Amino acid sequence: MVLPLRDSPRVRNRPWVNWALLAANIGIFLLEVGSPAVGEWLVETFALRPTELLSLPAWAALGGWPLVTLFASPFLHGSWGHVLGNMLYLWVFGDNIEERLGHRRYLVFYLLCAALSGIAHAVANPTSDVPTIGASGAVAGVLGGYIFSYPRARILTLVPVGYLVPAVRVPAWIFLGLWFLVQLASGLAPIWLHDLVQNVAFWAHINGFLSGVALAQILAPRRPVENRGG
Repeated sequence: MVLPLRDSPRVRNRPWVNWALLAANIGIFLLEVGSPAVGEWLVETFALRPTELLSLPAWAALGGWPLVTLFASPFLHGSWGHVLGNMLYLWVFGDNIEERLGHRRYLVFYLLCAALSGIAHAVANPTSDVPTIGASGAVAGVLGGYIFSYPRARILTLVPVGYLVPAVRVPAWIFLGLWFLVQLASGLAPIWLHDLVQNVAFWAHINGFLSGVALAQILAPRRPVENRGG
């Protein structure tokens, strides 16, 4: 498993929104693990369920609550590995996207990526009633925005080679392109292996990434952007 440590483009402004997102995700997870009863209530109340999201009767019966879960479920996580993995990627890549888009546009970008990835997961699993949580779809959107905005940036990455774990600088387009191909292959695997059961929302990752690519272009301010990578 490769892990990004930092990237080459330096930001000039403080990424207040990215810091707030990191704090919110970690803070809410601490609430989950601090009290099992609170954690159970949060998941039961705010997790996304595909069958509810895609059902008009459920929307009517729940007063539109499935819409809330699209934006709330990305702030919940199931384990330390789950939250820390997502937050590592958000820490490395999110500040650059915030600098490119600006604070308010970045928040809109993040939430839209979260919602669009949740919709994709529901469409790919329309009969599932399994609660879905995690920021990975929104973070995938950040990665998609990054590969469009900073393709030539260098990502300092830990790459395990046997017992050694050297740190290697990898071009962003290679690092993130390979990440996306892995998600795509994993999402398509059930088509090739009909008996495979997935426990990861790969289509949320795929659609989040593609949404990030598109939204980074739509929401970017119309002005030259310096430090595009390299």
